[in-house]
Amino acid sequence: MSTVASVLTAIDAVAPFSKAASWDPVGLQIGDAGVAVETAAVCHDVTEAVVGYLEGRPVDLLVSYHPLLFGPQSALTAGPTPGGRALRMARSGVAVVAVHTAFDVARGGSADALAVALGLSDIGRFGPVWAGDAAKFVVFVPEGAADRVAAAMAEAGAGVIGNYTQCSFRIDGTGTFLPGPGAEPTTGRPDRLNREPEVRLEMVGPASRRDAVAEAVLASHPYEEPAFDAYEVQGNTGMLGRLGTYPRPAALGEFADRVGGALGAAVRYAGEPDRPVAAVAVAPGSGASLIEAAAGRADVFVTGDVSHHRALTALDRGLAVVDGGHVPTERPGLRALYAAVSEIVPDTRDLSRFDSHPWREP
Repeated sequence: MSTVASVLTAIDAVAPFSKAASWDPVGLQIGDAGVAVETAAVCHDVTEAVVGYLEGRPVDLLVSYHPLLFGPQSALTAGPTPGGRALRMARSGVAVVAVHTAFDVARGGSADALAVALGLSDIGRFGPVWAGDAAKFVVFVPEGAADRVAAAMAEAGAGVIGNYTQCSFRIDGTGTFLPGPGAEPTTGRPDRLNREPEVRLEMVGPASRRDAVAEAVLASHPYEEPAFDAYEVQGNTGMLGRLGTYPRPAALGEFADRVGGALGAAVRYAGEPDRPVAAVAVAPGSGASLIEAAAGRADVFVTGDVSHHRALTALDRGLAVVDGGHVPTERPGLRALYAAVSEIVPDTRDLSRFDSHPWREP
């Protein structure tokens, strides 16, 4: 039987949590990782409507696209607030997992789903989303012990890049050392400068696992005094944006109408209505920070939550903008998320009908 922990592992294989933005609280937000999971549900946001539904028809696990709890909580008190809804979910015994930017950047995730929904072809990626909590571990180890030390480091949490484990890089070299009084070197002589064939072994991993990895190095390394470093890094980032070709000839005004039809939403656009559209950039949700990156690569950028000033910046850069709204540009991704979770937990409910788009046309 599946547990919350095993479902988290399966979701992580589809959308690695390590690739989420550094500010994004993805993963298990409410619940016990050891609890069995027979039923699940998928929603866009944990709204009052979603919570009310699940109080009457609870599931074991709710997978929400947006996190319920974005910031630190000093109290969980009743009321129409994120903390109040978290309290109600805890009382109902419903575990809550958030995926957000981890799913945005994933292959087949929200960014890819948006590009496909708009009919783009030749899809590429742009717009790094820098993750946090990353470190690089560097160890200098005798040639014959490199595999053993790497395996121990991997067991402690190092060497994970996306859906790959035991990732390492190795460079052969020469280490030197002069043992001091009382030293008991594994190789070489205590009374002279020794030169030994060694391997520089590099592995990345969560900074939160630094202590565990250091202990693994000390336990598995043959030297009396292993040489190793650990330092914070940024790397192996996912990409929030997608670039593609729009296969049907269209002017900007017509293209914007087609975007609205594909997303089921009213859209607005900035740019001349008769401007030809061929190269298209997209980003789900609030993607205005990628305007500069999209400029010069695309004729138009489709995203949500574009402010007045950011729209003017785009036009100054020669880039038209179609603002489809935050939630509507994420709707294709929510459908992809439901499909992914249903593969993991067959009895999964689709709560997309509780659409969290707050805007209405007059």
